[in-house]
Amino acid sequence: MENEVAIEDAPATFKSPVWRHFGFPIVDINGGRVADKTQTICKHCKRTLPYTAANTSNMQSHMQRHHSELQLAVPGKRVTLLKGQATLTSAFGPKLLPSSARATAITRDIGIFMAVDMRPFSVVENEGFRRLLHTLEPKYTIPSRVHFSRTVLPKLYEESKATVVQTLKEAETIAITTDGWSSRNTQRYITVTAHVINNDWEMKSVALQTRPLFESHTGLNIAEVLTAAVTEWELQRANHGIAIVTDNAHNMDVAVREAGLELHIKCFAHTINLATQAGLRVVRISRLLGRVRRVAAFFHRSTTAAAVLTSKQKQLQLPPHKLIMDVITRWNSSLDMLERYLEQQEAIAASLASPQIKHNARDIDTLDSSHIRVAEDLVKLLKPLKTATTVLCDEKTPTVSLIVPLKSMIQQSMAPNEDDSTAIANTKSAILNNISGRYSEDVYHCLLECTALDPRFRALPQLDHGQREAVFLRVQDKAKQLEQNQITDEETGARGAAGEDPTDKEQGAARAELQVEEPSSKRTALEDLLGDSFSAEPADQSIQGVEREIDMYKREASIPLTSCPLKWWRDNRSQYPLLSQLAKAYLSIPATPVPSERVFSTAGDIVTAQRSQLLPENVDILIFLKKNMSIS
Repeated sequence: MENEVAIEDAPATFKSPVWRHFGFPIVDINGGRVADKTQTICKHCKRTLPYTAANTSNMQSHMQRHHSELQLAVPGKRVTLLKGQATLTSAFGPKLLPSSARATAITRDIGIFMAVDMRPFSVVENEGFRRLLHTLEPKYTIPSRVHFSRTVLPKLYEESKATVVQTLKEAETIAITTDGWSSRNTQRYITVTAHVINNDWEMKSVALQTRPLFESHTGLNIAEVLTAAVTEWELQRANHGIAIVTDNAHNMDVAVREAGLELHIKCFAHTINLATQAGLRVVRISRLLGRVRRVAAFFHRSTTAAAVLTSKQKQLQLPPHKLIMDVITRWNSSLDMLERYLEQQEAIAASLASPQIKHNARDIDTLDSSHIRVAEDLVKLLKPLKTATTVLCDEKTPTVSLIVPLKSMIQQSMAPNEDDSTAIANTKSAILNNISGRYSEDVYHCLLECTALDPRFRALPQLDHGQREAVFLRVQDKAKQLEQNQITDEETGARGAAGEDPTDKEQGAARAELQVEEPSSKRTALEDLLGDSFSAEPADQSIQGVEREIDMYKREASIPLTSCPLKWWRDNRSQYPLLSQLAKAYLSIPATPVPSERVFSTAGDIVTAQRSQLLPENVDILIFLKKNMSIS
């Protein structure tokens, strides 16, 4: 045990608080013991430091480095030191090491903030952001923007990618959607999104990748992107092909064919858009929209006219809504423009006749009574199509099974009526001609099978008896093929357990009683569109085998349109071991590539004017994290 070093306290005239922790060592000189004023000694660890008059910097550094848990007293204040007790002042003393748990957590959360809220890497250089962080944690040193772009965000990407890979690995079947978009710097990108139904019978959509397309946007180039995505993410399954949903562009036909994907379904929302655009191009309708568009444009560009309109709205007790300008490429915006005009037509007429703007509105014509009637009939005709488009964009419930019922509903609504005006009759004819024949026979057969496997629509009322039987016969053949593939896999020892539901053995062969959800008192959009065509039917008993499953399913009571078909299949999968697998494969296909298209709005917030030079790999990472990362 070493001898204790004698220490002499600093004189009382030394005011620095560091002297509470340091003194002068007592040394022997010529047989006498005196204080050595050329060095100081730490009272805690007995380490000596060189000392020059009135310079305490090295002592303060020593305290911060080796005794940061101790309080440096404030001059003029009495402080009682308790070793190991951190106080407010000590907490704001030494900087956090970048590798410390606290600093690592803060850095990670800044990266999450960038990804989730779509903030640029340069946010860490913004004065306000740095001030905020300093207030919250003064000991934290913010890393550079390069650290976040090259280290933090890529690490978060790898963590999220592992979760996505696991989700895909557990999926029995996978469908994909794809679409292209251009950034602010005119760089073309292709986004691929995957869709699965997991073991809990929940719809899951994940954005797989966003890749730049440096060459022309041809089918062959897109096919290379699709093929690479299928390989990289291991999307192929032994007994199921990959279905893909795209828009109606010709290059997508070529891309799907060249990529060797088995089932190509054209986006039904895009199909409705093309058909409706054809209807709006009817001469009389186009002129009508042109007149309304000029009125809306006048009130948009004139502040005086807008103020007069607001005044007239108050006088006439109309909603204080602004007029809507349509976007030529979005037919539903034309519908919105027309609806708003009809709502505000009295205020518009009164405003255009007012002295303040009358002289500037001489070239603006309001609609007469005949035009108003056509506009009202057109809104009535197109409104169900807008509702159908909204229903198709749901990502939580199956939508591919809606295509046939909605297509049938649209065709019926476009049937000629003797009360139709010439403009409306021509519009109906244009829409009907455009929407017919959009799907090949093979694809339409597949869509019918999707509809049949949705317990809301399994009655297939739009078909006659022979057509319904043909649909279920095709479903039966595919169920038999699936069964044969599984038997073959078992015999060769190649079949894994991924396609089996662990609850099947527990449930055995006993049939669970079907629990049908009570329809809500308020009709949903889907009920408004299809409620008259689909109604519950009485259940009956059944027979054996694959035929037994088909027969029993056909005799099931149809569930309400408000019910979830996935919940029904989850509750009844033990009774339909083969049909439930087919249903999972079919119903995982979306009716539209909306999940891919929604990336466009996300990308618009990521690739902003200030970030137009963002590298493509960072665009991919940021979009992937925004769409897939869970922060709960």
